Amino acid sequence: MQASFTPAGLIAFVTFAAVAAGTPGPSNVLLAAAGARTGVRRGMTSLLGQVTGMSAMLFVVTLGLGSLLLGHPWILETLKWGGAALLCWMAWGIVTAEHAEGAAGASTGFLSMAAFQWANPKGWLITAAADATFLDQHGGGTLDQALIFAVLFMLAALPSCLPWLVFGAALQRFLRTPRTWLVFRCTMAGLLAASVIVLVWPHS
Repeated sequence: MQASFTPAGLIAFVTFAAVAAGTPGPSNVLLAAAGARTGVRRGMTSLLGQVTGMSAMLFVVTLGLGSLLLGHPWILETLKWGGAALLCWMAWGIVTAEHAEGAAGASTGFLSMAAFQWANPKGWLITAAADATFLDQHGGGTLDQALIFAVLFMLAALPSCLPWLVFGAALQRFLRTPRTWLVFRCTMAGLLAASVIVLVWPHS
């Protein structure tokens, strides 16, 4: 596939990016929790941080960092366990969050969400799949392709991840009592903690 993308290639990549970004995963769980706490408008910083981090990761990995990491297993192992610890910390933060509509959680700010993508196992799967499927060594310079991938991914991910923020915000009307808020927090934290199993479970 050429770096400039044929119309069919453009549709294929954008479709891939939209589906990959919008499917369930740790980041989208955090995004729903942010929406429930702060609403859509104030939760947009979390959404922007998420898609910016994912796009930046795709850009850097496409440039060659992925090969470096794959060549040094200890770095990947460190990222794996560091990501597991971060997921557990974020899950605990959700459980202990106050029921304050206007208070944004520290774990779902722009910078936190952007940085979290590097510890997100789903993010690594997406970038690996994108490069393996769409990167063409004869399709132009690596920098050109990396930029195209990052920009297109961001444009596709924004509308795909937005429903998770809207979903969380829509639940605000049902989370007006301490009991319902606790049930929601525990559910979101449980889903996030379950991601740890996927991250650290040994693969053959």
